[in-house]
Amino acid sequence: MESAPSAGQASVKVQPGWPRALGLLLVALTSLAQPSVLVALPYLALGLVLGVHRPRVMVVAMLAAIIAFLGVPQDGGWYLERGWALLLGGWFAALTLRRPHSPFSHRALGSVAGAAAVSAVVLAVRSGAWQAVEWVVQDRMVRGVAGALEAARLMRGGQGLSPALVTTIYEAVDKQIAVFPAMLGLASLAALGVAWWAYVRLATGNDQAVGPLRYFRFNDHLVWVLIGGVLLLVLRAGAFARVGANAVVFMGALYAMRGAAVILFLSGGLSLFGYVLLVFGIIFLPPLVVTGAVVVGIGDTWLDVRKRLGGTRA
Repeated sequence: MESAPSAGQASVKVQPGWPRALGLLLVALTSLAQPSVLVALPYLALGLVLGVHRPRVMVVAMLAAIIAFLGVPQDGGWYLERGWALLLGGWFAALTLRRPHSPFSHRALGSVAGAAAVSAVVLAVRSGAWQAVEWVVQDRMVRGVAGALEAARLMRGGQGLSPALVTTIYEAVDKQIAVFPAMLGLASLAALGVAWWAYVRLATGNDQAVGPLRYFRFNDHLVWVLIGGVLLLVLRAGAFARVGANAVVFMGALYAMRGAAVILFLSGGLSLFGYVLLVFGIIFLPPLVVTGAVVVGIGDTWLDVRKRLGGTRA
């Protein structure tokens, strides 16, 4: 999410910030890693680096530490997700300290990129490390799906789902495993939004740390990441094709959000009927809706209608 509107939009009614934080939390819940850890450790890093201005900030920081580190490690994933969250929170706190007035989306994307770069270096120098990560991810996802299928069987009176449907579900799991870095990156962005909103809200009382979706934007040069990902997929560049797939998924989701932001900005928001149509489209025509939003988002890279109308900061 982006920063709040400029002074030229002072006449626009300020909406409460907690629904945005809640929406980001729901996105973070899609992560294979524990969302509580992805939120708690960046919040703790913010408290340690930026300081504790009020007692309630310290209380929540202590709760965050308990959430993050309490309990006995069950598998290698326990260390992996905490290591990632520490890198993520450290980068975000450092970038916030270095550039406190930079838009949230810029700092959050920089943090994900920095954490990913450090992780890539560590995995590259340790033989078999990436294979171990993949095994942990696959094991978690397969166990999760198996549990869901068992629950569905019990709800149906002991009758399992059709073999064809089960096969389709596991095929979808395989595809998700292939792009789990992109999915983790998107969930991490959302978790950083929740942590930043909570820290600012508790430290200053301001609940506008994460701005409305209609102002969401990011560096226009990131379009080359999407273009590079598409090229790697088209050229089927061996192992790099997977890198391309993750780049396309990650940037595609960001451009879909940017496209939605442009539409919301130009329309002035959705009515109840508009939200009903949107939900209908997402349920029954998801490829069409998502593709349309991505096209609008990519087009905004060059047209930048909102900036022309004075609606966002550069």
